[in-house]
Amino acid sequence: MYIERLIEKEIDLKLRSSGAIVVAGPKFCGKTTTCMRYQSSYIKLNTKNVISMTRLDPHSALEGDKPRLIDEWQKVPDIWNQVKDDLDQDYSFGKYILTGSSTPVDKTEINHSGAGRIAPVRMRPMSLFESGDSDGSVSVLDLFDGGENFRTIVQNPISISEIAFLVCRGGWPVSVLADREIALEVTKNYYNGLFVFDDSENDSFRNKKPEVLRMILRSYARNISTEAANSTIMADVRQRNERTLDPKTYDDYMDALRDLYIIEDIPSWNPNIRSKTAIQTTPTRHFVDTSIACRALSVSPGDLLRDSETFGLFFEDFAVRDLSIYSSVFGGEVRHYRDNTGLECDAVIHLEDGRWGAVEIKLGGDERVEEGAASLKRLSDKIVQKSDEKAPSFLLVLTALGSAYRRKDGVYVAPLNFLKP
Repeated sequence: MYIERLIEKEIDLKLRSSGAIVVAGPKFCGKTTTCMRYQSSYIKLNTKNVISMTRLDPHSALEGDKPRLIDEWQKVPDIWNQVKDDLDQDYSFGKYILTGSSTPVDKTEINHSGAGRIAPVRMRPMSLFESGDSDGSVSVLDLFDGGENFRTIVQNPISISEIAFLVCRGGWPVSVLADREIALEVTKNYYNGLFVFDDSENDSFRNKKPEVLRMILRSYARNISTEAANSTIMADVRQRNERTLDPKTYDDYMDALRDLYIIEDIPSWNPNIRSKTAIQTTPTRHFVDTSIACRALSVSPGDLLRDSETFGLFFEDFAVRDLSIYSSVFGGEVRHYRDNTGLECDAVIHLEDGRWGAVEIKLGGDERVEEGAASLKRLSDKIVQKSDEKAPSFLLVLTALGSAYRRKDGVYVAPLNFLKP
């Protein structure tokens, strides 16, 4: 069974406005399945024989009815150059769809950026709205447009234990479609296969030690949704594993995790504040899907329910995943804010036209909601008074459960399982 994806609109638009697109994202997030809906012919670089033959004649991968889907193109990096050369000679929209679950390590084989020829599309695992776990009662885009369709909703059927399950299950299509009693096991199997590089055509991945990648991921998960410095993460690896880890090795392994689209740090938002306030520029540590962090630490739904502090940090990462997916539908970007006065904001959604909205992420409860709303109001007042930015289009406290309503001070409160783009 195919589940429709929000990214389909972007793929359709890019194919109608670019000669080629490259759809990139982590393994098993559904890239090939979705892109197969747009192809008229395809080639999958998924066997040694196909890869070796294509390396002998990279241009052969382009032969076939258009749009031509080339799956896992990065295994033969020269395909990128072949696509660009073909478009230089005979440009028309929607000729090629490239998909990949890692970036080519030997980037010297790519002779150009593809700008003006190949449009990038970033694909992530499923959001709650895509997996059917959000009813879409609250639209993020509607909040940007004044919240005209926002309505108070008192009844919310979801429980905190269900949220814990969804965090651990993740948004992997195979897990979403699996029976509930085996969904977590399916996600576990996915994680266990992340670092099996024995048959990889990529020398850089084959040279990586899976146990070191897992060590770093565990430390990353322990620092999830924080601005932990690289030195902090390295120190955690050394202390907990009693082994040396120099900065060069750490950077090399971190590059591999980024190339595999496993981690997705959120950069800082830097409004031009006219004061001595210093904006912190350290990114917030996030995963492309929180289930990876759960598996890295062997965290179960029960573990989250027994530790509210950890649950809060994992839920923040979970919510940022969905906000990133929803924002990308209308060209928005998610950032975070923190300055030297201690004022911070978990997520700032910024649109191309300059509009922005601020989101504080809380598990729930009156005290946490009040705390989040007060922080959002302080941020709004500071930005309006001391920067050139516009006033925020909305302020939202995003919770794990509870009602959706608008407070008297104008701050929206809504649970994640009500959200949609």
